[in-house]
Formats: sequence, C-alpha cells, structure tokens
Amino acid sequence: MLKHLQDDIDNVLRLDPAARSRLEVLFCYPGIQAVLFHRAAHWLWTHGRMLLARFVSHLGRFFTGIEIHPAAKIGSRLFIDHGVGVVIGETTEIGDDVTLYQGVTLGGTTLNRGAKRHPTLESGVIIGAGAKILGNFTVGQGARVGANAVVLHAVPAGASVAGIPAKPIGAKLEARKDFLPYGTPCEDLPDPIARCVAGLMDEVAALKARVAELEPRKQPVDAEVLPFAEGGERPRNRRFEAGE
Repeated sequence: MLKHLQDDIDNVLRLDPAARSRLEVLFCYPGIQAVLFHRAAHWLWTHGRMLLARFVSHLGRFFTGIEIHPAAKIGSRLFIDHGVGVVIGETTEIGDDVTLYQGVTLGGTTLNRGAKRHPTLESGVIIGAGAKILGNFTVGQGARVGANAVVLHAVPAGASVAGIPAKPIGAKLEARKDFLPYGTPCEDLPDPIARCVAGLMDEVAALKARVAELEPRKQPVDAEVLPFAEGGERPRNRRFEAGE
C-alpha cells in the first residue's frame, strides 16, 4: 500500500503544476485520500469484511466527497483531480495511469445483482469533468472523453469522444504523449463559425453550379409590344395567348 501511495503522489506531482510538495499532496488532495480509503476498503471487501468495508468507504466519501464502492478494482496511479462528485460503481475496473475529473460517474444501467454492470477503463484513459460512463463496456487504452459527455457504448483505444450521446471527434491518437487537462481535446474541435461559413460557401457553390447547368436551357421570350389602355405600352407574350 505504501508503494502505491508513493506512486500516486509522484503521479500527482507530475501531472498537476499546482502541486508543490508530497506533504501538500498527501494532506490537501482529496483524490489521493479517496484512493487511500478505497485501498483499505477493498482489502476488507476481498477478505470478507463487507460491512466494515462499506463503512470505511462511507468514511472516505464523508471526508472527500468522492464515492468509490469497495468492490471496484483500481490500478496504479489513479489521479482524481478536484474530485468532488466522482462516483465509481461496484463492478468498475480501472487500469493504470487513469485520470478522472470532478463530477465523473462510472455507473451501471442494469439491476442484475452479481453481474458486471459498470464500465472498464483501460490504462491511460482521461475522463473530463462531469462525464458519465454508463454501462458494461470498455473505454480503450489512451481514449479521451470530453467534459459533460454521456458515453453509452464502447470507445476504441486512442479515440476521443464528446457530446450527448458521445460520438467520435478528431483524429485517433496513436499514443498519449502529453497530459490533456479536463479530457477535452480542444485542438481537435473545429471552430463553429468557420464550420458554418464553410457550409454556406459549399451551398453557394452548389447553387451556382445548378444555375450554370440550367442557363443553356432557358428559352427566349417571343413578345410584341401592345398599347396600354391609357396610352402606355406593355410586353405581350404571344405564346402564352396562343395557349402554348
């Protein structure tokens, strides 16, 4: 457990520029404290002390605002940044070097007791603030989930998803090279104004092509000039009057 704690603290120092010392991380970062409570609760759960495990888990939720079921399986160097409102369900499985932000829910969508109901996050996944991962499926290695996304289906490794329901955005990543704050791939998101202008330009081009296509088919109007009742003149279409 001490080795896990040291790795967790070093990981926070690496990822969070606001962290200045190991003591600060240990005493002032609720994400680290929540993981500590969970490791103790998980040990009790796996050794049959389920009521005590739930009580330790409840204490962790009380002190940190982060709820992790003691049966959840968590790998090394889980970084829960800020953390308030994070919920991790009973059958959740989390790999190494995963990052969760505040308000994330790893929840289930069925009531089948004893079945796998919650998601599996492979190593290197980043889940943005407020995202909801709901159901028994896998979020692949190195995938990124944008803030406030609602994910209901599996996410391929290296993919970036966002929206409600979540859909792929941007190019697929070969590997996670740099830390991505809040899981939102801002560099991959197109400028909405530029996208709107581009759409309008495409529509104008299509209309111009259609006009150019119809222009040769236009027939000349065969008209004669007839007098108006008060001395004026108006054009008169002889084809129209002949019933053509």
